[in-house]
Amino acid sequence: MNVFKTITYHNGVTVPTIGYGTYKTPYESTSDAVYEALRLGYRHIDTAAYYGNEKAVGEGVRRAMKDFGIHREEISVATKVWNTDRGYEKTLAAFQKSMENLDLGYIDLYLIHWPANTLRYGDEAKAINASTWKAMEYCYLLGQTKAIGVSNFLPHHLEELSETANVAPMVDQIEFHPGWAQTDVVEYCYACDIIPEAWSPMARSGAFDNETIVALAQKYQVSPAQLCLRWVLQHGLRPIPKSVTPSRMAENLDVYDFEIDEEDMAAIDALKNCGGSCHNPDTLDIY
Repeated sequence: MNVFKTITYHNGVTVPTIGYGTYKTPYESTSDAVYEALRLGYRHIDTAAYYGNEKAVGEGVRRAMKDFGIHREEISVATKVWNTDRGYEKTLAAFQKSMENLDLGYIDLYLIHWPANTLRYGDEAKAINASTWKAMEYCYLLGQTKAIGVSNFLPHHLEELSETANVAPMVDQIEFHPGWAQTDVVEYCYACDIIPEAWSPMARSGAFDNETIVALAQKYQVSPAQLCLRWVLQHGLRPIPKSVTPSRMAENLDVYDFEIDEEDMAAIDALKNCGGSCHNPDTLDIY
């Protein structure tokens, strides 16, 4: 399967297929990690208001632009509105706060971090997601963000959103890794021209201890991490791996020169309980 190094949203914005994640990277380490990632060749950086490191991400990007001669338009930066900031006015305020924290002139991709669910909001969940999306559409139409999308949305959340949306999401970032292949969400996304992204593509390192993953990595003469990322890419998702070790960061970009055959893809598809969070957004209540 030919896996391309870039992918294009339905609005024409082209981005790298592999991004760099910053979840749980300590604030004091984030700027250096982002700087190193950009030095190594990453051009998409993923953060969120919830991570508490947006300012450090922006600092790392600005340092890299200055030292390596990278233009702002060559770099894509994504962030997300957190659950406590859902709703039209709160989302607008949260977006402006993220703009200030990043200090990069604009945001490349803005996501709803989690859908409001009926467990917490009952019949109001649908309206809350819709009003949050309206605010994001406003920021997009002003040109303050180049693309908008969602995270952890299941098909029924996307269907509900489509009833009132004027702009369809460009992205749905979901948990996707060996042992947790949400292929139903992926298939729905592609049917709706939404790019699916994979957070935690290595099951938070849990896949590294799986016998099948280890054996297949040896077969293809790659690391378990590279095998996981290639598997994600061959499923058509854009992975967002995270590491602060330069050698591993470089390794995670080096996954375009081998292909997992169909039989081995199926073997990885069949795996269960490899680790990760495996959250169901309809039953999750985190704030």
